Amino acid sequence: MGQLWEAPTVCSVCGHDHLVITRLRCPDCGSAVEGEFAPPRAESAGRRSGPLAGAPARGEARYGGLTRLSDEQLEFVEVFLRCRGVIKNVEDMLGVSYPTVKGRLNAVLEAMGLRADDDAPPVEERRMRHEILNDLKNGRITTDEAHELLARAQLLAEDER
Repeated sequence: MGQLWEAPTVCSVCGHDHLVITRLRCPDCGSAVEGEFAPPRAESAGRRSGPLAGAPARGEARYGGLTRLSDEQLEFVEVFLRCRGVIKNVEDMLGVSYPTVKGRLNAVLEAMGLRADDDAPPVEERRMRHEILNDLKNGRITTDEAHELLARAQLLAEDER
């Protein structure tokens, strides 16, 4: 089988931006279906309909939940990986706030079929401890105040669990 190309979305003759796919063919068995088909949407890419709905598509077997991501979400994942998961660097690269990065990350996880809080480390707890220690280092609080704040932060974290 030859190289696969991404389906065009714009007509090269008149510029119409909603091309319709009229024939689908299985490269394994050669069977074909004709009709009018919309290009796969990002949220349904890699999913099947009909009796094989529960079986993963070939792309999903290879790329997992990434096949379910929109182009925008894939770009975010690329930036996130480029930044080695350092949220501060993602904030700077995208020019967005910490909550925006967290929201986009959670949306990617959900689109991939994962719960955003599955096995998530206590990020907020670490962030709070880091701020307390930074304040101590910069002389904004005393050692005693740092001990008290760290103890309170620990109690809050335990209450939330």
